[in-house]
Amino acid sequence: MADLKPGEAREVGPSLKDQLLADPTPPPAALLEESYHFRGDEDIPYAVYTSDEYAQAEYDSMWPVVWQWACHVDHIPEAGDYYVYDVGDHSALIVRTTDGGLKAYYNACMHRGTQLKPPGSCGYSQELRCPFHGWRWSLEGTFVELPGKWDFPHVTEDSHRLPEMSIDVWEGFVFINFDPDAGPLVDYLGVLADHWQDWGLADRYIDTHVRKRLPCNWKAASEAFLEAYHVRETHSTGDLGDEVTAQYDVFGDNVSRFIHTTGLNSPLRDPQRTEEELLARQASRRGTDSVELPEGARARDVYAELIQKQLGEAYGHDYSHLSQSMTLDSIEYFLFPNAFFFPGLQLSMVYRFRPDPTSIDHSYFDLLMMRPRPADRPTPEPPEVIELEVDESYAIAEGLGGLGKVYDQDTANMAAQTRGFRASRKRGQTLGNYQEVRARHLQERVRDYVGDYPTD
Repeated sequence: MADLKPGEAREVGPSLKDQLLADPTPPPAALLEESYHFRGDEDIPYAVYTSDEYAQAEYDSMWPVVWQWACHVDHIPEAGDYYVYDVGDHSALIVRTTDGGLKAYYNACMHRGTQLKPPGSCGYSQELRCPFHGWRWSLEGTFVELPGKWDFPHVTEDSHRLPEMSIDVWEGFVFINFDPDAGPLVDYLGVLADHWQDWGLADRYIDTHVRKRLPCNWKAASEAFLEAYHVRETHSTGDLGDEVTAQYDVFGDNVSRFIHTTGLNSPLRDPQRTEEELLARQASRRGTDSVELPEGARARDVYAELIQKQLGEAYGHDYSHLSQSMTLDSIEYFLFPNAFFFPGLQLSMVYRFRPDPTSIDHSYFDLLMMRPRPADRPTPEPPEVIELEVDESYAIAEGLGGLGKVYDQDTANMAAQTRGFRASRKRGQTLGNYQEVRARHLQERVRDYVGDYPTD
C-alpha cells in the first residue's frame, strides 16, 4: 500500500471484473469497462449544503441549463395530455401535441405571467388557457385567442406564441432543458446511449412511484446513493455482511456508475458463508420460500435462475439469456445532476432528487420501481404518486416490498448528517479516493456551473 499512488488502493480480494468473469453467463461488455482516475482528496466544504447563496447560484446558473428527466412517456400518451415539471422556481409544461409529438413550454402566460397549469400537475387539456384572463394557445403553442384584442395592438400571433424549451426522449423518459439552445440530449448522455442500447428500459413501465421529502440538501441526498461504502453500517448495523468489492466509474462529464454484486461471499468475512447459507439469505430478502441448492452449484447461479423464471412467468418474457449480473446485481448509473437509472432485472429502479425551494435543508426524492411491460396484456397506466413526508415510512408503499426498510435506514442518516454540517468544528467532508469518487464528481460538476465552492 505504501508504494501506491492516491486512488490506486483497492479492497482485498477479487475485483468486480474477476467476479463477473467467473459467472457462467458472460456479462455485457459495458459492465466490464472501467473508467476511474484520481480526482483529488481535498475536503468538500459543508457550505455547499448550507449556503443560501450557493443554492441560489445553482438555481440561477445550473438548473436552467442542464438536461433532466421530467416525466415518462406513459404519463402523456394521448394528444392533449400534459405534465408539469418543477425545480425551484423553474417550471416546464410538457404537452402531447395533436400530431403525437412532444413540446415543452415555460409554464407562464405571455400576458401577466400567471402559470398556465398548477405546479406538479398532470392531466388533459384541449388547449392551453390562462386561468386569469383567458388568453389561449393551441397545444402547438400558437396564440389563438386574445380577449379584448382591440386594447392590444402591440400584440401579434408571432410576438406572443408560447416560447419553447428543449425536449427529447431517452428510453421512455422525457427530458427537458430550460435552455432553448441546449446541445443535443444524446451528447449529454455520454456512454449511457451506448451502454443501454440493449437493456430495454423503454420496455418497462412504472409499477410504483414514491415521492418523499427528505431531511437534507439535494446533493447530500444524491450522495447517499452514490456509494456502497455505507452498506455495512447503515444496512447491516455494523455486521460484516456479504458485500464484495464494488466498482466505481466516472464516464466523461455527466455519467458515473457503480456495480455491486449480490449472492457472493465478502472476501473479508471469516468464516465464509456456505453456499446454502448464501442462498437462504437471498431467498429470505425476497420473501421467497426455501430454495434447494443442487450439489456443487453456486447460490448466485441458482438464485439468478429463480429470478429469471419468476419474472419471466409474471410478465410473459424469457430472461434465461441474461447474465447473473444483469439479473441480480445493483448496477447504478448516475446522470448529472439528479437522475439514477438501474438496468438490472431484479433491481430496476429510477431515482430523481430535487431541491426543496422552501428549505435548503430538505429535498424531494422520486423513487420509481420499473417492471417489464407484459407480453400478454396491456401495460398498466402510471400509478398515483405516493407522497411521503419526512417522518413517514417507505413501508407505506407496498410496491417497494422489503426495500422499504432499506430506504428508511438511508433516511435516518440524512437528518443526522444535516445537523452535523452545522455542528462540526471541522468544516468539510473528507471523501474516500475510490469508493466516494462519484460524490466528488457530483460536487465538481456543480462547481463547473456555479463557480468556486462557498466558504462559511
